[in-house]
Amino acid sequence: MTVSRVLDDTGNVRTGILSMIRACKPCNHSIYHGDGLLFACVERVGDGLEGGTAETAADPKTREWWDIMMPLQEPLDTRAEGEWWATMEEAFHTD
Repeated sequence: MTVSRVLDDTGNVRTGILSMIRACKPCNHSIYHGDGLLFACVERVGDGLEGGTAETAADPKTREWWDIMMPLQEPLDTRAEGEWWATMEEAFHTD
C-alpha cells in the first residue's frame, strides 16, 4: 500500500461519496495515518453498522471508489477469518 496515494485520493473524494457517507449517519468518520499505516474510525448512529454498510455497498459511486481504494489496502493478519477489517476494542472514550 502506498500511504501517500491513499492520502492523495482521500483528500480528493469523488462527488457522491461524501453524500453517501453522510446518508449513513456517521457521527465520526476519520482516517489517521502514521508509521506507514492508516487507521479508520467510523462511529455511526442508528440501527447498527450492518444497515449502513449494506446501503453503502449498493451505491454505484461508492463501488467505484472501493475499486480504487481496495487494492491499496493490506488487511491486518489479526482480523477475523473472512473479514477485511480488523476490529478493535475501545480502550478509552470521553465526550
